[in-house]
Amino acid sequence: MCGIVGYIGQEDSVELLVEGLRRLEYRGYDSAGIAVVDLGGRIKTVRCVGKISQLEKRLAENPVQGTIGIGHTRWATHGAPSDENAHPHRSGPFAVVHNGIIENYGEIKDRLLARGYEFTSETDTEVIVKLLEDQWHRCGNYVESVRATLCQLRGSFAVVFLNEQAPNLLVGARRESPLILGLGEGAYYLASDIPAILHVTRSIVLLEDDDLVVLRRDGYQIETLEGKPRFHTVQTVDWNPVAAEKAGYKHFMQKEIFEQPRAIIDTLRSVVDLNQERLRLSDLNISQDLVKTVKRIHLVACGTSYHACLVAKYLLEQLCHVPVDVDLGSEFRYRGPLLNSNSLLLVVSQSGETADTRAALKEGLERGAHCRAVVNVVGSTLARMAHGVLYTHAGPEIGVASTKTFTTQLVALYLFALHWAHLSGRIQPRQLSYHIQGLRELPGKIEEVLSAEQTLREWARRFMDREHFLYLGRGLLYPIALEGALKMKEISYIHAEGYAAGEMKHGPIALVDEKMPVVALIQKGPLYEKMLSNVQEVKARGGKVLAFVEGDRDVRLDDDVLQFCVPQTAPWLAPIVFTVPLQLLAYHMADLRGTDVDQPRNLAKSVTVE
Repeated sequence: MCGIVGYIGQEDSVELLVEGLRRLEYRGYDSAGIAVVDLGGRIKTVRCVGKISQLEKRLAENPVQGTIGIGHTRWATHGAPSDENAHPHRSGPFAVVHNGIIENYGEIKDRLLARGYEFTSETDTEVIVKLLEDQWHRCGNYVESVRATLCQLRGSFAVVFLNEQAPNLLVGARRESPLILGLGEGAYYLASDIPAILHVTRSIVLLEDDDLVVLRRDGYQIETLEGKPRFHTVQTVDWNPVAAEKAGYKHFMQKEIFEQPRAIIDTLRSVVDLNQERLRLSDLNISQDLVKTVKRIHLVACGTSYHACLVAKYLLEQLCHVPVDVDLGSEFRYRGPLLNSNSLLLVVSQSGETADTRAALKEGLERGAHCRAVVNVVGSTLARMAHGVLYTHAGPEIGVASTKTFTTQLVALYLFALHWAHLSGRIQPRQLSYHIQGLRELPGKIEEVLSAEQTLREWARRFMDREHFLYLGRGLLYPIALEGALKMKEISYIHAEGYAAGEMKHGPIALVDEKMPVVALIQKGPLYEKMLSNVQEVKARGGKVLAFVEGDRDVRLDDDVLQFCVPQTAPWLAPIVFTVPLQLLAYHMADLRGTDVDQPRNLAKSVTVE
């Protein structure tokens, strides 16, 4: 989710770069910087941790001018926020800005260290520019050196390069991370998102995976990484500035729902070698000895993250055969939890700053438990306090209601369970490969759900005047029923409750009548027949059923039951895929009712006080 801006033209680049970065602030960031080829033909770099205003102060103290340059706002992944980790990164005559994750940066770094290169940051990005310098020394051709460098990278990237020995060329490329080309009058731009350049041009080219673009002041050329010419249509953007920040979506929440396939890929790539089907969770600091020592795992979180922990309980107990407790952060320390050196406490938080979750982690540390954290924000308090950390890579989430942070938490907790099971000998390499293959297919399954958004909007229009909803699920989908109900409450202000479907007869069935829509989550497997029976119980009392059914349409459900087909996936991954249509249903319900979707009343994104 980093912000990238590049410029080559006739005007001074500094103001253009800073303004472009400012227009990308909505994406979230922790540091910023620019690099410019100055009037003397040398690259000057100014960067700092903090906001754009801090960068402007640095530039005022260290002024620079030049008509070609690159800029960057960083959301930390590899390495905590710091001046040293801020982009652009330098090596020899080169500078680079980068968005994405380089999976094999460790092995490339080891190779470069052996060749005598020195590193000054903790980032995977610095490996790119060092490798470029190494290739440059080998062949001497700038563009071919870039091509050779990028062909050695595994992972996702959008990159833009400067070379003080080729001050009239700006070179960019992308693979599975966004990068666009802007066409101006006597000028060209590269950016990670349209808002960065909308104030200077509305003519853009949407670059595709493995595109390599070379910009000169009098033109541009696009090729594949293999050197074959590519031709793309120039498009005209007619967004207004507010819509541009949302990339054409009506709300940030809707945009973030659609960003989930990319967020999941980024989370996977940070810790999974998808080619060799291996896990790399070294930052968690979990060993086989620790797995043998721990007799019970405690999961603690608040809100949506608590629902992710409820799913993780099923995963850990069934995959790892270890007892698991799940607690709300606000309740955990007040019940006198039984923690000791045989306990592992795992806290989960998007921000890493949630007050109740911090207090729970402090309690665990004081009682001698082994403490770990799953967080989205690098360098956050929970990440620093815990003995080990697993980062999600959802990127900044602006909408208050959690969407992509929830699904990436589910992925991270699934990976945690696989790692634990592998270390304990509960699953073998062949079984691990099966699970990783399911994860590999997951983003495509979510894309299928997103493509059916219009159906869910039609459902929302049909039921937008109702004031009560009931959500039912069993097994792994019971926590998803809770999460679906929470989303409906948060943003549409409709009273909604989630229940384990088997509990219907113990009270909730009294609520069911012709005015009560009931959302039923139906997964293939041992609980399938029981969920169908629960649907019939609702229908017998006049309730209207909205059934989310795994696999193809099931003829055993009556025609008056609304059915949405959820793509079938590996059983443990069903909670993630079922979550997405519930997010879309809640979103469209709120949008049609006219509520403030991104900033619902009385709620805050990060609850940092008790």
